[in-house]
Amino acid sequence: MLIDSHCHLDFPDFSADLPGVIARARAAGVTGLLTISTRVARAETYRAIAEAHPEIWHTIGTHPDGAAEEPDVPAETIAALAARSPRCVGIGEAGLDYHYPDAAPEAVQERVLRAHIAASRLAGLPLVIHARDADDHMERVLTDEMRRAPFRAVLHCFSSGPRLAEAGVALGLFVSFSGIVTFRRSHALRAIARAVPLDRILVETDAPFLAPEPHRGRTNEPAYTADTARSLAETLGLAPEELARITMANFFRLFDKAAGPARSAA
Repeated sequence: MLIDSHCHLDFPDFSADLPGVIARARAAGVTGLLTISTRVARAETYRAIAEAHPEIWHTIGTHPDGAAEEPDVPAETIAALAARSPRCVGIGEAGLDYHYPDAAPEAVQERVLRAHIAASRLAGLPLVIHARDADDHMERVLTDEMRRAPFRAVLHCFSSGPRLAEAGVALGLFVSFSGIVTFRRSHALRAIARAVPLDRILVETDAPFLAPEPHRGRTNEPAYTADTARSLAETLGLAPEELARITMANFFRLFDKAAGPARSAA
């Protein structure tokens, strides 16, 4: 059985058939779903989704694409919102993304990221980190903040270079792999996956984005975690059942607030 450690169930892609999405996930062996926040302003939406479905947990935070919309949310506010929801098990996603030319200024993105790191410490919850085309800057921020005080985190949907993976592991972070690892040309990413310690690996969809093989071109959904897990298991030389056991244990070790029916069912 598997956990989809990162999906976006509040997106319009799933609004018409969320029960069907959950049912297909369970049929594929995916018994828990973590729906990820992209805006603090939508906190009640994430909470409502998680409270309505025992298979689902949620996070609270601002995606770097929304940093200009929510540039100054205090860490205390984020931590307080997390504390109010029994189903909120993490902070974020927050991070740095310099892929698009109209991205928020680097200084704004860094300020928002550091506020989320502070919120992670205050809440005692792990941070979900988004990093895209920002490897060096991300490494500097994470190293600096970890020197100040420790926090737990995962580099989600990892697509960066080996140096950031190595730095993240050295800092105690987890690394999560999405459908990108199944793509034919992702040889370098598969090499990175082989270098990550097994007790730091998670698996995710980032649905509705990045559908794995053989579903490329379709809307991604949590059921496809199984396809990514099979490919990742082959990459690591493991049986799919063993990878499922490892990644589920890692999920509950990192997101240790996650508990209740979904964990019992697993």
